[in-house]
Amino acid sequence: MTHEELDELESILVPMKFSKGEMILEEGEVCENIYYIDKGLIRQFYFKNGKEVTEHLGADRSIFMCIESLFLEMPTHLQVEAIESSIIYALPKRRLEKVALHNVNIQILYRKILEESLILSQVHADLVRFETAGDRYKKMCKLMPQVVLRAPLVYIASYLQMTPETLSRVRATTLID
Repeated sequence: MTHEELDELESILVPMKFSKGEMILEEGEVCENIYYIDKGLIRQFYFKNGKEVTEHLGADRSIFMCIESLFLEMPTHLQVEAIESSIIYALPKRRLEKVALHNVNIQILYRKILEESLILSQVHADLVRFETAGDRYKKMCKLMPQVVLRAPLVYIASYLQMTPETLSRVRATTLID
C-alpha cells in the first residue's frame, strides 16, 4: 500500500481505550466496526442456559468483530469485554467500504480481513468438533500463545468447550512442543 492509502485508512480509524472489565460491545447493540487490538486482551461471549460461553479470545495485533451483526446490521447476541486494559482501533465498516470503492488495495485489505476472520471461525469450529480435549489445548497453545499465557483459565476452558476441571487435568498432563 502507498503512504497515501495508509494515510486514508488511518484517517478513518477511531482510537479507543478500555479498562479491564469494560464492555466494548453489549448484547443488543449493532456492531458497526471491525476492531483491531493494538494492545490488550478481549473476549467475545454469549449466555446459554444462564452460563457464559466464550466464543473468541483476541490479543495484541489481532482483529475481531461480530460478523453477523456487522453485515446484517442487526443487534448482536454477543458481548465483547476487555479482559485487560486495551488499546483498540475501530474501523467503521461504512467508512471503510466508502474508501474501498475507489481503491483496489483497500478492497484487497478489506477482503483479507474478512478472510482471516472466517478462517479463524472455521479453525475454532473444527477444533471443538474434531479434536480431543488435549489436542484442543495443544493447538490453542500453538495458535494463540499470548492468549494462553494471559487469559483467565475459566475463559480458555469455555473457549475450548471444556470444564475448568478438564482443562486443569489436560494442562497437568500435556507437554507442549
